[in-house]
Amino acid sequence: MQIGLKPLVCALLAIILIGSAGVWGVGSLLTRTTNRHVTVPEKPAQLVHIDSTDGVRLAGTYWPAADKGAPAILMLHGNGNNRGAMNGTAAWLNTHGYAVLAIDFRGHGDSTPAGKSFGLFEAEDAEAALAWLRQRHPWARVGVIGFSLGGAASVLGDEGPLPVDAFVLQGVYPDIRRAIFNRLAIRLGQWPASAIEPLLSYQSVPRFGVWPSSISPIRALAQVKAPVLLMGGGKDTNTPPEETRAMYGAVRANAELRILEGVDHDTLGRTLPETFPILLAFLDRNLK
Repeated sequence: MQIGLKPLVCALLAIILIGSAGVWGVGSLLTRTTNRHVTVPEKPAQLVHIDSTDGVRLAGTYWPAADKGAPAILMLHGNGNNRGAMNGTAAWLNTHGYAVLAIDFRGHGDSTPAGKSFGLFEAEDAEAALAWLRQRHPWARVGVIGFSLGGAASVLGDEGPLPVDAFVLQGVYPDIRRAIFNRLAIRLGQWPASAIEPLLSYQSVPRFGVWPSSISPIRALAQVKAPVLLMGGGKDTNTPPEETRAMYGAVRANAELRILEGVDHDTLGRTLPETFPILLAFLDRNLK
């Protein structure tokens, strides 16, 4: 018995609708909030709250410096993490004379629950945090340490990269399409990732009101005028070493590159004592 054209068309439309709903659902999972409480370390660390430019309330941990004129560091965590991941590095920098502020981005830690945008709207949080830090240290030189999402947010603002005196960018993706492709390829392989990636990347239009090309840290780096230290992991499959090298090549200002052999993406986002001498040398050279 022959199947009529109409049932075939209906079946095809049903498959397309189900597939579209599935891909949209994956996009919703990728942008969902990951709030959880963060314990504040012992003094001198203190809990602070900062209002972002669009009304989102941010939680932060602030380590004041003994010297009021000391340089300051803004620390920005990665996707799905929170400011607590940077406690070790922040406390260590504080003992070396830096005031440090680490924040939870929207939808993370103790900040207001909100959908994630891969650095686009998180850039507003970074701007608000920097304004808060500069209000307390008006004459100080300020640097940023941003891991993955945090590094992206530090350069993706509407007014361009944050106006700071030094950037440390760790495991930062070059653009959103490459970031999504890499993460899909890890789980599904190259060919499925190639097919699915555009269906996820172009959700930026209905979700955020921008084309995927607007979420491109590598393009934003051309506007950076401050010294930049780019750090990548030799075993990072989310942001492979060749992508970190491409980011390094995009910087027109004074740039340094460090690829840490044997280090993967998640490890790069944690406190790594072996990176302390690299960080301190770069920050002291550019902020003190």
